[in-house]
Amino acid sequence: MPEKNKIYKTKIYSINNLGYGVCRIDGMVCFVKGGVTGDVLNVKVIKVNKNYCIGRPEEIFEKSEHRAEQTCPVYKNCGGCSLRHITYMHELELKKSFVEAEFKKVNLDIKINDVVSTGLTERYRNKAQYPVDPQNRIGFYAERTHNVCENADCVLQPALFAQITEIIKSFLEKYGLKGYDEQSGKGLLRHIYIRQGSVTGETNVCLVINGNTLPHSDKLVEMLKAIESIKGISLNINTKNTNVILGEKYITLFGQEYIEDSLCGLTFRISPASFYQINHDCAELLYNKVIELVQQSECTNITDLYCGTGTIGLCVASRLKNCNLTGVEIVPEAIENAKINAEINGIKNASFICADSTDTQNGILQNTDVVILDPPRKGITQELADKINESGIKSIVYVSCSPDTLARDIKYFVSLGYTCESVTPYDMFPRTGHVESVVCLTRK
Repeated sequence: MPEKNKIYKTKIYSINNLGYGVCRIDGMVCFVKGGVTGDVLNVKVIKVNKNYCIGRPEEIFEKSEHRAEQTCPVYKNCGGCSLRHITYMHELELKKSFVEAEFKKVNLDIKINDVVSTGLTERYRNKAQYPVDPQNRIGFYAERTHNVCENADCVLQPALFAQITEIIKSFLEKYGLKGYDEQSGKGLLRHIYIRQGSVTGETNVCLVINGNTLPHSDKLVEMLKAIESIKGISLNINTKNTNVILGEKYITLFGQEYIEDSLCGLTFRISPASFYQINHDCAELLYNKVIELVQQSECTNITDLYCGTGTIGLCVASRLKNCNLTGVEIVPEAIENAKINAEINGIKNASFICADSTDTQNGILQNTDVVILDPPRKGITQELADKINESGIKSIVYVSCSPDTLARDIKYFVSLGYTCESVTPYDMFPRTGHVESVVCLTRK
């Protein structure tokens, strides 16, 4: 059993998805912040639990070939890029291993393909949500805290976002306005929420406020309008004592309530509340894979569950014009956006209904040949899986942002008689521990 505060010499043999190096000390698994596969180092044990311990690197004797030099000044404090301290090639290897490990846990012998990547590791995000604290620091929450780590120019975000946040900060200081204090519930500005069309460049700025009005908002509008790409500025009202970022009410201060962007040759209208993949180029790769898998199924009727604003479904429907697609989503605003997006692109073979995708009693799967699943991180219910099976659906194309729930759900589908040949991971979130995956299941 390792002893707290004692130093041990050890070798890192892996890295987990939180960016911690993994080693063994006196037979117990130890997680070492900043450790890299292949490092030989002295580790100080700072916490001992029943089944594992936490260590801190004290001295590196042999640096791993996978170790990369830091370029971000706030990397150690921010914690957003959990894998920034390793080479990108090793990151892709690790992400494949993360998916493999989850399928091994459920005893499924399924081929995991190499991770698909655009190769772009910086400036790939098209959305950012910056918390603002009472000292008007703007940045991101430090790891495992709600303390704001100030960072105006995160290298994952477009450079324009830094210019926008600097303008807002100067506005706050000029008019004596303060960021939000979670402890007291006082302060006005909670978050700055920015979105940009990766192709169009259209930008929307939304300020989440702890109140109903923003004093001197006309002055802020004038300051931000100097940036030509900004097409809309709005307020989001959130006066609740909650860590949920967005409230339900929006107030437009300037311009339009949405931006437009191009994805897979289609135009999509995106409001602040709409879901839209944050990595445009990787999303195109993933969506093209979905289209390919659906096309192989020789289908007539497709049901797109958890369809959001219809991005995946409309991309499929625009390519497979002889098929009829029905999108299902529980959020009314998302369904309205999906209908508008279908109209904008002249897509006639897609329709959308507002319903709970997990509700198995509403007949939405009747006459379906292929179902597309893109659920939230928690995956799907066994009840829905049973209904898909009972409906005689030939093929399932499953998009997942969580390898563990994906493996769990695939295991259950296999027990129902479906087969799965391989899983293809996509690096939608470079430099973080997250990985997206796509899989096709077919009935035996």
